[in-house]
Amino acid sequence: MTTGYLQHDFGKRIKRYVQTMDLKDDEELIRRYCEAHDEIHARPEILAGMREVGILEMELYRVGDRVVMIVDTPEDFDWDSAMSRLAGLPGQADWEAYVAQFQQCSPTDTSDQKWKMMDRIFRIYDK
Repeated sequence: MTTGYLQHDFGKRIKRYVQTMDLKDDEELIRRYCEAHDEIHARPEILAGMREVGILEMELYRVGDRVVMIVDTPEDFDWDSAMSRLAGLPGQADWEAYVAQFQQCSPTDTSDQKWKMMDRIFRIYDK
């Protein structure tokens, strides 16, 4: 999409985290992974859990078998404690086991073990 994506203005300072993960290099598995995340198939309890731990907005982008996740949170968000809490919420372990079949990871990995945090190496912004 070359038209870009509008972003929500939360009216306050936010933090952004960017992570990446590789999917299994199989077009059918990739199709099913994308389907599991669409508006029809996304699990409500997983979305509720992300909001419960303080995630304001999350986006996934894919090219080939590489997925990038962008997570916006409040400025005072603590990633490690939030991910620990998220792992114990209802449905989360089942969800991670389900999507593991599409991902290059161990079937028992938590979300925080699967995704690799990316370092920002460049930024341009209007001061």
